[in-house]
Amino acid sequence: MPTHRHGLAAATALTLAFGLTATAANAAGIFTLKSTTFADGKIMPKKVANNNPSNPNCVGDNISPELSWSNVPDGTKSLVLLMSDPEGRAPSGVSHWVAYGIPPSVTGFAEGETSKDSENYVGGKSTMGVGHYSGPCTPPNASAHHYTFILIATDFDPKELPPGLTREDVIAKFGPPPAHLKGSTGLVGLFVNPWHE
Repeated sequence: MPTHRHGLAAATALTLAFGLTATAANAAGIFTLKSTTFADGKIMPKKVANNNPSNPNCVGDNISPELSWSNVPDGTKSLVLLMSDPEGRAPSGVSHWVAYGIPPSVTGFAEGETSKDSENYVGGKSTMGVGHYSGPCTPPNASAHHYTFILIATDFDPKELPPGLTREDVIAKFGPPPAHLKGSTGLVGLFVNPWHE
């Protein structure tokens, strides 16, 4: 009987250990977008705001945030990255950045890298009419806006979509769900003007 109890205890311990390992492996395998420039759901630094001299609401240096991702889903051929401000120019929102054709071998962008065009992505067309990052220009004396970064894993070939597509154009290319979608993840940065933490 003691042997049986010992065997049962060992089996239970093994099952628990396997369960915990499997849980840790599953957690480690989640498709994730993160940034060292700002924490998810927190105020972004002033430097990431746009610097358009013709708009007094643009109070920053237009330095794009560092972005990195991990555990890209199996079968992904390219990634799409969309940045928008749903509160800006309500009810339609403002599209700040449209990037696609990002090869799955690319695992992120350094701070400042996407403030200009890059060979690591195909530039679409933001509300501002450019294909690279355009930072916040939040109106003053308003609550913080939620700048939403959405990273989408797709089965589009990296060169399949032509340059210059708007956010709406890119979304239309997907067709009815779940067409071309392998997974998605996101990150939200807040910005308020005048800027304060």
